[in-house]
This record gives sequence, C-alpha cells and structure tokens, in this order.
Amino acid sequence: MTRTKPLILTALLLGASNCLADATPQRPPLESLASLNLQQPARRQLDIQHWQTAEGARVLFVEAHELPMFDLRLTFAAGSSRDGGQPGLALLTNAMLNEGVPGKDVTAIAEGFENLGARFGNGAYRDMALLSLRSLSMPDKRTPALQLFSQVIGQPTFPADSLERIRNQLLAGFEQQKQNPAVLASRELFARLYGNHPYAHPSDGNPESVRSIRLDSLRDFHHRAYAAGNVVIALVGDLSRSDAEAIASQVSAALPGGPALPALPAPEPPQAGRFRVDFPSQQTHLQLAQLGITRNDPDYAALYLGNQILGGGGFGTRLMEEVREKRGLAYGIYSSFSPMAARGPFTIRVQTKAEQTEGTLALIQQLVRNYLEQGPSAEELAMSQKEITGSFPLSTASNADIAGELGNIGFYGLPLTFPEDFMAAIPRLTRQQVRDALQRHLSATDFVVVSAGPDVPQQP
Repeated sequence: MTRTKPLILTALLLGASNCLADATPQRPPLESLASLNLQQPARRQLDIQHWQTAEGARVLFVEAHELPMFDLRLTFAAGSSRDGGQPGLALLTNAMLNEGVPGKDVTAIAEGFENLGARFGNGAYRDMALLSLRSLSMPDKRTPALQLFSQVIGQPTFPADSLERIRNQLLAGFEQQKQNPAVLASRELFARLYGNHPYAHPSDGNPESVRSIRLDSLRDFHHRAYAAGNVVIALVGDLSRSDAEAIASQVSAALPGGPALPALPAPEPPQAGRFRVDFPSQQTHLQLAQLGITRNDPDYAALYLGNQILGGGGFGTRLMEEVREKRGLAYGIYSSFSPMAARGPFTIRVQTKAEQTEGTLALIQQLVRNYLEQGPSAEELAMSQKEITGSFPLSTASNADIAGELGNIGFYGLPLTFPEDFMAAIPRLTRQQVRDALQRHLSATDFVVVSAGPDVPQQP
C-alpha cells in the first residue's frame, strides 16, 4: 500500500525516545521540579564553535552530551525571495527534495529515517529554506541516517508524478484561501507594502506560476540555491568536535558546489493608504503594516521590548487592554516586528465586527500615536523586562531550539555572542531608549492598511 505524504513541507517520521535505553549510562540525573523552588530557570551557556568547510559552508556547533542524540539544521538563502519570475519555485523545490533519490522513492526515504529512529524536516519561507535531521548519535544509527540525509539534500531525482501531486495540493490550497479573509488580507498587504521587491509575493506563489513550473526549473534552483557556499550548518548534540567536523564535511561535500547568492535589495518605502478586499462576512480582518528592520539592526532589543509592551506580549499589552478589555471590539489584537534579511514588516492584526471597522482602526491609530509620543510607562517597562528575561531561557530548552538559534545567527550574520548580548541588553534599556528606538523606525502616519470584509454602514 502506498503511504500518503502530508501536505507539502514536512516529513514526519518517528522520534527516538524508545531508543534511549541503549544510551551510555553516565548522564546527569533528572532534577525534581520541587527543588527548583520557583526560581527563574537558568539559561544554558552556549559555547559556540565555528569554522568553514572546504566547500565554503559556514558551520556553528555546540556540544551537548546530556542525551545520546544530535540535531542538524541546514539554513539556505533559498526562500521565496529567490523565486525570480516564478513564484512558488522555492517552495516546490524544497518540498520535492525528499520525494526521491537514486534507488528510493518517497516511501522508502520515509521508512529509511523511521527505521533508524531519525526525523527529517524541511520548509521554505520568504528568506530561507530549511532542512533538518534529528538522529541518535551512536555510530550505527548516525552513519546510515547521515548517508540518507546526504542523498536527499544532494541527489534529489524530482519525480514527475510527485511534482504533479504537490502541485495539485498547492492549487487546492489556493482555492481554500479564497474563503479565508485573513489570508487574502495578508497577500494584499505584502503586495502593497513591498511593491516590486521579492518579498511582495507569497511563499507558496500563485496558481498561474505554480501551474507553469517544470522539473528543469526545480533542478536549476536546487543547483544554484542549495549550493555549499549558500548554507549555514548548525549542529547541536552528543558529538565531539571531530565528529562534528566529519558530519559538516560530509554534508557540505554532498551539496552542489557554488557560492552564496547575492544579498537581497532594500525595499522602497511604500505609499501609505487604505485598501480593501471585499469579502462577505460578519467580521472584518484589519491589518496595518509599515517597513520595520533587518535582523541585525542595532535597535533590535529595544524594539523587541517596545513591541512586547504595545501588542506582542498577549494579555496585558496596551492594544489588548484598550481594544479588547476596555471596549470589547475584538477577541484579540497583536503587533509584531518580523526582522528579515531585508527590512521586514511591522504589523498589527485584529478581527472586529464589520460595522465597527472604522472605529477600531481609528482607536488603533490613536493608541500607536500616543505610544510613539510617550513611550512605555515605568511599570510597563519593568513588567515586560521581567517577562522577557524570565522566558528567554526557554529558547535554549532543547537541542533543536539551540540549532535554530545557531542557524539564525549564521544566516543573518549576527555575532556569536548575540544570545548573551540580547539577555544583557533587555534589563538595561530605559524608557527613553525604547521610545527613541520606536520613533526612529515607526511612524503613526505611514501605515499601509488593508481590510478584508464587507462594505457596511459603520457604527459611531
């Protein structure tokens, strides 16, 4: 019986918990929760080792011997911003990598990882494409898992029947999106915000482009964008330095040879204004955006803190308090910076009754204007600083989390000390510094505003 692959992007496979009984016995004992005595969890100190392979891949490695496992994460500059004139090309290429290698189809690949207790993952986004492997670190499991992984990343056969299946899944998804006003609003927002920039089109492309993509385009994109010089290799787990070097060399050599792709251009400032997507519903989806920052902007910590107070921290934020708690205009409202390789968006998203759209929008604009003028209160600042420093250790709670952090450090060219620098900066920031950073990067009048909903008379 043929095994059905889930919709695009991720290869599932079983974890390795049932194999841990074979581990070497000298492991740190588990600690009782009672012994923590409600203390703030300590953040794991990361001793990040780094080097470059002979083929030009950048490697970041952290030894972690607590469990007999390792996490491998490859981050390529191969997201949809590299689609060129074929929106959806990056996503299709990434989704096709584990559909076939010489001698194995998609089912054999999935069973190969599963039988080794290994987990394969993949995904493509605007900036990047990811490939990951989690495996037991014992050589009898690690070696065959890495051999199969190296085939998937370096020798994909791109079967024609798989392309048609995944293409049809995408086309079916586009039809479903027509019934999702939040998706329609988001697509319109990015198109208006980025114009002719590569970020303007969605990562999954559009029906016309996806129908036209052929196998030759996938092979060419793989050869260019999945080159060894265009990847960051992150390794975390029960490995020695020599083990890590051997794995990185094997992975790097398996990839096509080639340099890093050129940096993305800077987006042009958009024209602020109102835009509406007509949609028959009781609710209106409102999305406001303007250009934000790149991932390595020096104001990152201040803006992160400032946004947590405005609308990024869930309940207790200014937007949630004023829009939901005091006035009941929405179930939830959220703001976010999405820093990327080029300037990513700052967005505010809310869903409200259609007849309250204009009043809700006016309130949000006034709240943002007041916040930019005044900055956070002393109480808001102290509370958010405490929450961030208390939760940030969770970013290194697992080896997979650390591998993701290493991938971002390498991909965005951040200093190796970035996690510690961020943790040290947050409690030192003042109200003035947060307000100044917000005023440098945001404007109360420069929003691109998109609404998806019906055109109905408005309540005062």
